[in-house]
Amino acid sequence: MRGRMITITNEELDPGLAVSQVEHPGAGAIVTFVGATRDNTAGRRVLLLEYEAYRPMADQQLQRVADEMRERWDLKGVAIHHRLGRLEIGEASLVVAVSSAHRKNAFEACHFSIDRIKQIVPIWKKEFFEGGEVWVGSQEGFDPLGVRHTAG
Repeated sequence: MRGRMITITNEELDPGLAVSQVEHPGAGAIVTFVGATRDNTAGRRVLLLEYEAYRPMADQQLQRVADEMRERWDLKGVAIHHRLGRLEIGEASLVVAVSSAHRKNAFEACHFSIDRIKQIVPIWKKEFFEGGEVWVGSQEGFDPLGVRHTAG
């Protein structure tokens, strides 16, 4: 696989960079997901977000997601870039780019990555609303040893 780039940064994300990292002469498809900061959650007006990570575990878990994608689909490249720090409305918090010979693999792998990142990567966001703030975390299956737990 030519490109496999995992990046966690406080800098603005560039979807074009992620796409360039997964370009491959054998790729007939490049699928890109950009997660953007929206202005509302559950009917409440969001003012801004802040992201924090438990590093280097977050780097390792993002790499794990990329590895799992490669194990399940025949991919040419995977790039996952996650933003930390303060994000204003409209700014990108996550960019995933996936290339493969055929579109089905690229779409499926990209879709998988979003859910898997939320499951196992120790990155949390704090949503700032008018009149309050709340931490949001969704790592329901997170286990640094790689053992998946399920509620029940």
